[in-house]
Amino acid sequence: MRVLDLSTVLAGPLASSLLGEFGAEVIKVEQPGTGDPARGYPPLEDGVSVGWAVVGRNKSSVTVDLHHPEAAALVGRLAATADVVVTNFRPATLRRFSIDFDDLVAYRPDLVMVHVSAFGRTGPYADRPGFARVAEAFAGLTHRTGFPDGPPVFAGYPVADGVTGIYAAFAAMLALRQRDRTGEPQLADIGLYEPLLRMMEDFIVDYDVTGEVRGRQGNENPHISPNNLYRTGDGRWLALPASTEQMWRRLITVMKAPDLAVHDSISARIEHRAEIEGRVAAFVAAHDLESLTELLAEAGVACGPVNTAADICADPHMRARGSVVEVTDEHDGRTRLVQGSAGRFSGFEQRIDRGAPRLGEHTRAVLEDLGLASTTIDDLAGRGVV
Repeated sequence: MRVLDLSTVLAGPLASSLLGEFGAEVIKVEQPGTGDPARGYPPLEDGVSVGWAVVGRNKSSVTVDLHHPEAAALVGRLAATADVVVTNFRPATLRRFSIDFDDLVAYRPDLVMVHVSAFGRTGPYADRPGFARVAEAFAGLTHRTGFPDGPPVFAGYPVADGVTGIYAAFAAMLALRQRDRTGEPQLADIGLYEPLLRMMEDFIVDYDVTGEVRGRQGNENPHISPNNLYRTGDGRWLALPASTEQMWRRLITVMKAPDLAVHDSISARIEHRAEIEGRVAAFVAAHDLESLTELLAEAGVACGPVNTAADICADPHMRARGSVVEVTDEHDGRTRLVQGSAGRFSGFEQRIDRGAPRLGEHTRAVLEDLGLASTTIDDLAGRGVV
């Protein structure tokens, strides 16, 4: 499968990256001279973002100035060879560049386009700009994040880009399946906020039934107790969610607290949350993180450390699973630690066989593959089209 990546920064590029990690050929179109803005995000190494090693891997880079009047026809020729186009320009921008869905379907009648935009292609906000943090706030996630006595806060990472990037890759597979069944072109229209809203299962239905707006609860869970982050005796933090009756019974057994068995339902534990959270906090504080994690795991209690990047890179399970892998940059020979792909499959596996490309590194080769003569490519470059 060939993917034409007409997107920038994170959500769209993540979608194409995920497809590329499992075998798709990805051709990324970038602005001549500057490239994807993600190339410039600090920290930099030799003038290029170190994060580019993850964002750009397994892709070919072709530079095309989409503002140039001849660019649309060139993008159309690229789309004619692609199964999927991924883009995250605003709808009005796609129309202005003449590379919207209807424009590109003229070049490939069974094309699949995955279009991620801040608010989607329809509705009164369709052409408003937006980024991950805007989407998180719009979807209500920011309202729910933080402590009750404080202001709303962003999550520690712009999760809208990640969640929507994954959802966009999923949408591409759905659309490809439909295309293969019908032979018809497919447009997947995804607002950046929508996967986040879908993800918060309780948010809207709770309001609909109770009339109450769910607010910030810090690390507590509105439906489960105990479910929190607890500080250990050696000053680290443990995530401990007793989300089922079985998990609760195992936990109080390890705690040697049979008196807590009287709270034998989730509703009862929520009613007595303060007492329960205090008892669990005191129990955790009496142990070091490593020994307590082993003790709880042996008892079948779900828990885990709050890891830093250093913890993750040193963790033997992360390495054994390939969650963190070493890759060597083919351009400078440097070895870097990067995230691997999520999931393991019986019949195929991820591939990280190409490092992130230099800007425009593959322009000539890709255009020659389209049938353009070398002199034509020189002319396009001379006139600033590529």
